[in-house]
Amino acid sequence: MSEKTILQQLDGKPPITKAVPLGLQHVLAMFTGNLAPIIIVAGVLGLSSSDKIYLLQAAMFIAGVVTLIQIFKIGPIGSGLPIVMGTSFTFLGAAISIGLTYGYGTVMGACLIGGLFEMLVGKTFMKFKKFFPPIVSGIVVMSIGLTLIGVGADYFAGGVGSESYGSISNMLLGTTVFAIFILLNAFAKGMVKSSAILISLVVGYIIAAIMGIIDFTPVKEAAWFALPAIPLKMGLSFNLEAIILFVALFLITAVETIGDTHGVTVGGLNRAATPEEIRGSLYADGLGSSVAAIFGVMPNTSFSQNVGIVALTKCVNRFTVAVGIGFLLLLSFVPKLAAIVSVMPASVLGGAVIVVFALITVTGIRMIARTNLTGRNAIILAVALGVGFGLATAIGLNKEAFEAYPKAFHFIFQDKIFATGLVAFVLNIILPKDEDDAEVRAEPFEKLEEESKETA
Repeated sequence: MSEKTILQQLDGKPPITKAVPLGLQHVLAMFTGNLAPIIIVAGVLGLSSSDKIYLLQAAMFIAGVVTLIQIFKIGPIGSGLPIVMGTSFTFLGAAISIGLTYGYGTVMGACLIGGLFEMLVGKTFMKFKKFFPPIVSGIVVMSIGLTLIGVGADYFAGGVGSESYGSISNMLLGTTVFAIFILLNAFAKGMVKSSAILISLVVGYIIAAIMGIIDFTPVKEAAWFALPAIPLKMGLSFNLEAIILFVALFLITAVETIGDTHGVTVGGLNRAATPEEIRGSLYADGLGSSVAAIFGVMPNTSFSQNVGIVALTKCVNRFTVAVGIGFLLLLSFVPKLAAIVSVMPASVLGGAVIVVFALITVTGIRMIARTNLTGRNAIILAVALGVGFGLATAIGLNKEAFEAYPKAFHFIFQDKIFATGLVAFVLNIILPKDEDDAEVRAEPFEKLEEESKETA
């Protein structure tokens, strides 16, 4: 069997000289995206440097372990496909909102229950999917992006609460990282383009170090070796409001995971994903997120950028991806590395993630564009944004004005993402379908599911 054929097969052991660079490419593509949500949440919630370092270690370790489960399977858990897992941006806005109100332990409790719920979705995913057509899923994803853009902008300016917030140095650093990221995406190719976020952050980090605005004390104090995952270190508590919010978001990530699973099989194996692969992928998503919560890490989900790498390289070899993940696991045992990441200036991180958050918004718009925005769908979009996003924003700006309203009202509209998604979800159920409601383009994975049923 030729070397090229081995790389295009799920099983087999290609030469290590090929496995290492191809595997590392996957790690480079997901590395920053896996850690950025932790850095942002820890910063907004004011967690200590030691907790932040631990969470970064744990995020690397959990992502590595869950990816290996996804790739090689444990019973029915896992797809058996080269799907790379990592900390999800989808839950970032909700984690900040819940964390500020109830504490980080409550975020973890909601993640634990939400992950178990996604496993239930995996068992009956065909029944749940009909409640989340592109118009509903797209509105939720778009509202996530719109909510996070404000977070990215605050980081761009130096982070809320920073003494240098909005300073020229912060704005210049953020702009530099932003410009490098845009240029690499526009003109670079291959691994350089896939690693555009990481490269732009490294350059910004170096410039910040030269400017002398980074405090390296946590790096000096950090150990060279430490266990990356300690059960219940960050606490675990349960709140019904938080659980309902996270369960709703887990439904959206389930839809995304189904799409990513099909993306890997179509892009790398030229076939549709089987129901067993989809179910296993959702099981790994849910179980991985619940396990992550026990160790203090936010939910894990499939990374779409790595699906793109599979489609680009046609390398679906599981051993190759596992080699790259092995390096990620080794790095998780080195607190010094996590400390280096933890002291990254907020403006440097903001220069990159503000674009990422805007792209999340664009992704939502693209999902909505799969439908005819006339009649029923136009009403769902308009009402969801106007009532859900608009009213939630108004309440956030002046909570005192709404104190006399029922508790249920505050529960629904305390979070923009939940409020907008709930309004869209309810309207999609109660509004009668009309002729203009037909989808312009059926979701690719819907067509592929029909094909997979015929071939299964």
